[in-house]
Amino acid sequence: MILRLAFGSMAARALTVTMTVIAIALSVALFLGVEKVRTGAKASFADTISGTDLIVGARSGSVQLLLYSVFRIGNATNNLTWESYNDIAARPEVDWIVPISLGDSHRQFRVMGTTTEFFERYKYRSGRSLIFGDGAIMSDLFDAVVGADVAATLNYNVGDPIVVAHGLASFTNHDDQPFRISGILEKTGTPVDRTVIVSLRAIEAIHVDWASGTKIQGQSTPVDVIRQMDLQPQAVTAALVGVKSRLQVFSLQRSINEYPQEPLLAILPGVALQELWQIVGIAETALVAVSGMVIITALIGMMATIFSSLNERRREMAIFRAMGARPRIVLGMLVLEATLMAALGAVLGLLLLYAGLVVAQPMVDRAFGLWLPIEAPTLREVWVLLGVVCAGAIVSLIPALRAYRMSLADGMMVRI
Repeated sequence: MILRLAFGSMAARALTVTMTVIAIALSVALFLGVEKVRTGAKASFADTISGTDLIVGARSGSVQLLLYSVFRIGNATNNLTWESYNDIAARPEVDWIVPISLGDSHRQFRVMGTTTEFFERYKYRSGRSLIFGDGAIMSDLFDAVVGADVAATLNYNVGDPIVVAHGLASFTNHDDQPFRISGILEKTGTPVDRTVIVSLRAIEAIHVDWASGTKIQGQSTPVDVIRQMDLQPQAVTAALVGVKSRLQVFSLQRSINEYPQEPLLAILPGVALQELWQIVGIAETALVAVSGMVIITALIGMMATIFSSLNERRREMAIFRAMGARPRIVLGMLVLEATLMAALGAVLGLLLLYAGLVVAQPMVDRAFGLWLPIEAPTLREVWVLLGVVCAGAIVSLIPALRAYRMSLADGMMVRI
């Protein structure tokens, strides 16, 4: 009977109930949407680099090595000598190794020197490979591949010339050896999007007439002569390493960390990424808290709506009491109404979330490289939905108790 009364009462106040349900639904959709973005961002962050077993560089800190080698943030305290690089590459545990050379820039974007094997070995988002949106890999000494953000920001196309600047904040350009864009990568949502990639030999080529970080006055080696030179580097910034067996990772890491020729550091990318997330992921807590406050606000709004409707429903309550309805019937009906509104809002919010994901998923992935998976609600999300329903029932107790205490005489009294 209580259920029938509750439905009848809600139908009589269809507009108010509908607006309340929509407010709760939008709040739930926002909260769950933030949760999806949070988990998607965390997963994308953890998948910035995958398939690489070790990152090797000069001894510093694991987060610092990760920042400059993967995220192109900061600078290395020292370099990895070419002899040590070759020594590590020759170890029987190593399946592949890719060098990385950093230090120069192009209009605030980092320039990275590497080998063509980088495009094969670098993986992200659980094994996805780099894909060219236009053009192809470097084939000439002065070819360059640019990330999606570089091309979009600077309005570059394949074939456009670019000039690399010496250092990160330098007014000195290597304008005597310009590069040509041979390819533009598709959006990945990783630091590769903001990187200009050239060959390791090209990094050496543009520094032929340089010594100790400064250009040698009056010296300008012709490009044709540079092309004939043995452009082997003396050192690189870091190296990405893959091992033949995962069982060999820790032994190889220990050997590199105890390398006698020079102080080196080998880190596990996944572990370092988790350490870094603990630093940069504090904002996610604030984001969840703000979206949680939105739900609380919607529930308080529902309670206010019930309160405001009580004065209009005094005669309705009195009639129920006069017809023999016990106070707990009135109490139960109001609580049930609020619970039903909260449940309808939670379900509608979930539907709005998935409808939004279907529309926004490809656009967000294309624009930001952030993958928002469309999958069944997680246990955490189910608990959130149940929490909203229970909270709706709890906040309705205050106005319901007020209605419970209304006397029959007060309800039948006509106020002028």
